[in-house]
Order: sequence, then C-alpha cells, then structure tokens
Amino acid sequence: MIRTQRLAAGACALLAALTAGIAFPAGAVADETTATAPKVNLVLDVSGSMRARDIDGQSRMAAAKQAFNEVLDATPEGVQLGIRTLGANYPGDDRKTGCKDTAQLYPVGPLDRTEAKTAVATLTPTGWTPIGPALLKAADDLDGGEGSKRIVLISDGEDTCAPLDPCEVAREIAAKGIGLTIDTLGLVPNTKMRQQLSCIAEATGGTYTSVEHTDELTDKVNQLVERAADPVVVPEAVAGAGTCAKAPKLSSGLYTDREEFGQQRWYRVDVPDGWELRASVSVAADRAVNPAYGLLLRAVTEHGREIVRGEAAGNGRTDVISTGLRYPKAELEEAGDGALPPETVCLQVTHSFSPADGVKTTPGLPLELTVDVVHGPDQSSDVASFGLGRGWWLLGALILTGFLAGLVWGWLSRWRVAVWRTN
Repeated sequence: MIRTQRLAAGACALLAALTAGIAFPAGAVADETTATAPKVNLVLDVSGSMRARDIDGQSRMAAAKQAFNEVLDATPEGVQLGIRTLGANYPGDDRKTGCKDTAQLYPVGPLDRTEAKTAVATLTPTGWTPIGPALLKAADDLDGGEGSKRIVLISDGEDTCAPLDPCEVAREIAAKGIGLTIDTLGLVPNTKMRQQLSCIAEATGGTYTSVEHTDELTDKVNQLVERAADPVVVPEAVAGAGTCAKAPKLSSGLYTDREEFGQQRWYRVDVPDGWELRASVSVAADRAVNPAYGLLLRAVTEHGREIVRGEAAGNGRTDVISTGLRYPKAELEEAGDGALPPETVCLQVTHSFSPADGVKTTPGLPLELTVDVVHGPDQSSDVASFGLGRGWWLLGALILTGFLAGLVWGWLSRWRVAVWRTN
C-alpha cells in the first residue's frame, strides 16, 4: 500500500514537472514577444480651444474622437498602444495646477478597442495646454522594452506652461538615446504653433504635419501607427572621445551621439586586409543656428596621417547635413606567423554649426553615424580611383577617340581654309 502511494506520488510529481516544463518556455516566449513589441502613445490636446468648430463643420474635439475611433479599429495586431491627455481635467485659472493637467487615459499595452473607444468618448475640452509636462510623462509611459517607441502628439495650440519649453523637453528625450520618436500634428495651425511642433518633431527625428480636415487626421495617425509596426534599426547610443587614443571602438552598425558646438568627436574602427570601411555621418540642427555651416568626416591612421575625407556644406535651407567616405584596404601577403592584424582607423567628426543669439548650446547637436565594414573588391585600389573601378580603360578609350577626332577636325578645317584662299 505504501509502495503504491509512493508510485502514485512520483507519477504526479513527474506530471507536474512535465507540465511546468511545457508552460515555462511558452511564458518565456510571450515575455520576449512583449519586450520587443512596438509601442505607440497617442497624446491628445483636450484644452478649451478644442471646442472651436472649424474642422469640416464640427468641433476639433469631435474630429479628433472620430479619427481616434477609426485609428483604433485599424491598429495592427502586436502594436501596444496607449492614450494620454493634456488639459482634460482642470477647468480653473490657476496656472500652476493647470500645467500639471496630464493623465494617462488608456495605458500602453495590448489594445482592447472597446475599452479604449469608451475612454475617448468621455473626453470634453477643458483646460490648459501643458505640452512639455505631457511629453515627459508620455516618455515615461513608454519606458522599458526593446521595440520601437513612438509618441504622436495632436494639438491645436502652442504650449501655455513656459518656461518649460516643450522643444527643450524633446531634445532631452532625444539625448537619452532610447530610440523614441515624436511625431506632431497641428490642427488648424498658426505660425507659432507650427514652429513649436516642428521643433519638437525635428529634435527626435520625427515629422510634423498640419491638419485641417478629419480624413487627413485619420490617415496621418494611421500611417504613424502602422509605421511603428515596421521593423526598424534603433541606433546604439555611443559617446565619442576628444582624441583618437581614447575613442570607443565600433563595429558595423548605426550609432547616435551628441556633439557640442566647436567640438570634435573621435571613434575607432578595425579594418582587416582586403576589407572596405564605409562610413557616413549626419548632423541635425535641432535649434536655431546661423545659416552657413559645414560637416567634415575624416579617416586617419592612429599616427594622425589622413587617409580619406568626406565634406559637405549648407546654407540654411535644410536642417540636416550629411557626408560619407570609403576606405578600401588592400589585401597584403600574410606575415610569417599568420594573417596580419587589422588596421585601426580613426574617424573624426567635426561640424561648423554656430548657435544663433540666445540659443542654448547644450545638449550638443544630434549626430548619427553609420559604420559598415565589408569584403572589399578584388583590387581595392580601383575603388579609390575616383569611383571608376575598372572603367579606366573606357575613359582612356574616350580620351584617345576625342584626341584623334580633334586632329581630324583640325586637319579638315585647315584644308577648307586653304581651298577657300586658293579659290
């Protein structure tokens, strides 16, 4: 009897262990999927000005609700979506209290469309426009996870809670290097609002769109939510050094950094024999700068000898300037005891942006660096020949043909002149 009970207990224990073994991996897979899921936080202005009836004959609030309902229906599976409001709860005149009026209407997570629509239906235009505080809270809502993160801000007016500048808030969020993008949409925009919302978007690599019709609002928000579901490469935050010797060593990838005005940033890359280094850099002016500026990317040896450089210049017509370079390293014969070690190439990034009067100089301008080390061509020296590769023979043939054609044309011209004089 005792033996039977022991056998039964052992069988139960084995069954429980097998059940746990099956259950835990499934849970682990679910946790991993959740951690990499894209996240979107819709931030909606519910201030008193949203009562204005100037969008397709209805109020701005009604247009936003209609657009939200259609967006919630079209949100792709797997996207974790949340809704945050600003100016929705405090109707009074106390500025200090009004500038704290931001709340999470629907938490960022798996979407329950019915629950989210019910929450949106309760909104009534109420109070202030604390865009800066709302962006800080919205960034906290998206904290954690490895998937893409996006804030979509919809507003009909500029922030009313200075001196907390929402543009500076966006720059601080970008400086954290968490890969968060802020897109902004302006309802029936004016000049000040357009400038502020554009600055917020540009600080994080997002987009600004002016909206004057309900269908435009629906289409644009849908595009941004769907874009969050697309696979993206999130730049890795890296801190460049002031000298090559102290620079971080990078492998192939996409990196982001901040560079102060008048500063140089150094990075190091190992390039084996027979491989090619391809590097490009972009610097964005996320604040007011003087119109003339330039960008320089240099590849130098550890001893300071310049190998190749890329340069670009701007005149204020664009907020982003980019340049790149290629360095093919010739394949050398192996050393006596094996292959030669890779060459360490130092990349130097320098820009000549200068801040406009009264503009803050910190944090530095956002910098994005792409590094790619790939197998080089059979003859790496060909690539450095002005990009012609093995087309040199064609260039030589064209030059020779042009030379002979010139001689023939010159001889014919002289012959015609001689005949004319004779006649």
